[in-house]
Amino acid sequence: MASEDSGSSGRREGAPGAPTRHPVNWQDPDFYHEEALFRELDRVFDICHGCRRCFSLCNAFPLLFDAIDETASGEPAGLDRQTVYWDVVDQCYLCDMCFMTKCPYVPPHEWQVDVPHLMLRAKAVKHKAGKSRARDKLLTSTDWVGRLAGIPVVAGVVNAANRSRPGRALLDQCLGVHPAAHLPDYHSRTLSKRLAGHQSDHSARASAETRGRVVLFGTCYGNYNEPQLGEDLLAVFEHNGIPVQVMAHRHCCGMPKLELGDLDAVRQAMEHNIPVLAQYVDQEWDVVAPVPSCVLMFKQELPLLFPADPRVAKVRDAFFDPFEYLALRHRRGLLNTDFKRALGSVAYHVPCHLRVQNIGLKTRDILALVPGTRIEVIERCSGHDGTYGVKREYHDTAMKIGRPVVGRVKKAQARHYSSDCPMAGHQIAQGLNDGSAPVHPLTLLRQAYAL
Repeated sequence: MASEDSGSSGRREGAPGAPTRHPVNWQDPDFYHEEALFRELDRVFDICHGCRRCFSLCNAFPLLFDAIDETASGEPAGLDRQTVYWDVVDQCYLCDMCFMTKCPYVPPHEWQVDVPHLMLRAKAVKHKAGKSRARDKLLTSTDWVGRLAGIPVVAGVVNAANRSRPGRALLDQCLGVHPAAHLPDYHSRTLSKRLAGHQSDHSARASAETRGRVVLFGTCYGNYNEPQLGEDLLAVFEHNGIPVQVMAHRHCCGMPKLELGDLDAVRQAMEHNIPVLAQYVDQEWDVVAPVPSCVLMFKQELPLLFPADPRVAKVRDAFFDPFEYLALRHRRGLLNTDFKRALGSVAYHVPCHLRVQNIGLKTRDILALVPGTRIEVIERCSGHDGTYGVKREYHDTAMKIGRPVVGRVKKAQARHYSSDCPMAGHQIAQGLNDGSAPVHPLTLLRQAYAL
């Protein structure tokens, strides 16, 4: 393995300076050459095995380290690439936490380690080779599934099947969806239907960082599964004098397909969403979304996949997490702090895809403004991670990853537990298994305003 104290003019371990992200060269044919991919996996896995700082983040790293340790040589060269390497890749759900919080060898260090984007490349190679499972293609087709399951007659059948033992056994047998994994309800009265034709009677009041009016990118989950999140966001923002308009004809942000490695599908989603959102930005609108993964897609992943597209950069610069937006408004004295109800104690889980945005704990900061409210912050992975936690082969591991979060929530004995990621909230509820339910931070804030 390369020596950790080798001389370099690049970034040394422990040196100051923010990590640097390079664009993903996914449109280069060499990106998909399996042997070139394996050579880079050899190099990076050798470095990771000698470091091991990421062993507690997910199951990919322990799986890799144990496999290497069990070889006769104790080196990656002793591994069966076609089994171990692909197993490690499948265990990675692109949370980005190793790059952002643990790895001392990320760019500008000379070793140029970027495990999440290396795993993305591997997933793309696998998908391009036609090795993605039909189950995984279906689970990541969130708009198609949402439209089908949202048909009024179908929604009732789907929701009933998701709650019944025979229905879950069928899903397990046919699709490999774990029978104990939480599955969300589907609504025929989607967010786009609920807010169709909505017109705000507020006038925009801009600040140094915000235009003071926002387009709501409702997200697939927020549209089909929990449309009340968008309603809560609208109520809170308009109570603060921020006009809200719902983006019509929204497509999936592309994050589920990114995690599958289907970069052509990501491009198709981008080509639909970005021109529409860029036009809104040109008309002096900002953009918000209630799910951190979708925000991260527009703020980080799409700009790295399409670095030469000025429209992508334009949307990136106008895209905000909801509580980030409210915190910026509060900094300029534009947040309504006339709260009517105390929230009491709140065990607040920070999702990985919010942490890696490097915006700080804005949700905590805003909720803490409510009198009679105490926030306990939990910064660990819930283990849900998009589709990972519902798959038969990974569900038990996902619950194990989330066990420390569940333990912290139990210990807090708070009045509410909450996460910006609604799926993470339900993962915590499943770990608690006490009949309680999570309350989204936007819902908590709406309650505090008594709206």
